[in-house]
Amino acid sequence: MIEKLITIAGVDPVEVLGANDANLRLIRAHFPKLSIIARGDTLKVSGTDNDITQFEERFKQLVEHAARYNELPRKVLDDIMGTSSSPGERENPDEADVLVYGNAGLRVKARTRNQEKLVEAVETSDMVFAIGPAGTGKTYTAVALAVKALKERKVRRIVLTRPAVEAGENLGFLPGDLREKLDPYLQPLYDALREMIPASKLADHLDEGVIQIAPLAFMRGRTLDHAFVILDEAQNATMTQMKMFLTRMGRNAKFVITGDATQVDLPDRQPSGLLPVVNMLRNVEGVSVVELDEKDVIRHELVTKVLKAFRELEERNNENRK
Repeated sequence: MIEKLITIAGVDPVEVLGANDANLRLIRAHFPKLSIIARGDTLKVSGTDNDITQFEERFKQLVEHAARYNELPRKVLDDIMGTSSSPGERENPDEADVLVYGNAGLRVKARTRNQEKLVEAVETSDMVFAIGPAGTGKTYTAVALAVKALKERKVRRIVLTRPAVEAGENLGFLPGDLREKLDPYLQPLYDALREMIPASKLADHLDEGVIQIAPLAFMRGRTLDHAFVILDEAQNATMTQMKMFLTRMGRNAKFVITGDATQVDLPDRQPSGLLPVVNMLRNVEGVSVVELDEKDVIRHELVTKVLKAFRELEERNNENRK
């Protein structure tokens, strides 16, 4: 038996240990062979060297998550500490699962079973559709896979695109040139990249065209060879736009199309092309479809409850219409 002191740094200990030590009790349940005593920002851990080493590595991930998101949902705690309380989540994460080592020691990996399916699908298929509600990690996981492919020299460039659904007459009031007008619509893609690539290197990649971020309309006429291409928010693409985008695929290319069919923002009741295209291509060889749901939400726990409430409302409305 040995004893070790572990300090919680960079975040309020309450964010990690929970109000009234609620999280600490869950942490202890994951490591029943250890004695874990909290005093302020310090944990005193007693047990075997092997168990303490494993605990310290996983506890560090908890602290990193709390520092980054200012919260530590039960789902994330269970996932990181190594056992899952719901069937959708992964068990026993280890180093081999890391997709990308991001900034400040961030380790980007699939956090749920369906996110893992997305990783597997990209490995085996050249065109992958990831469909699911907000917060399920569709875009973030896809960007991580793109960065991984670039670092491993499997592709020469990353192309990220989204439909700028308000990039017509409503865009003119925004200040700046065209890029500055469009950047707000592409911001989530920049945010994901900034967590995975150092700022100076990201700037170089953007300047050199190794990473390209552009609205969907800018894809017309291009052939995308040796590229990892992500179409985000694809529910806001029409059938014609989907056809245009999917036929840009060149040699040695990976296409990942992400979208949430429940949040279509197309104007004038234009139908989304996402689900019709998914249904049309679902059984085509080389195409994979991964569906995510509320169990995959990594944001605040309330997001899962909000999504469930909206789904139940939609089901009731459908029943009433019938």
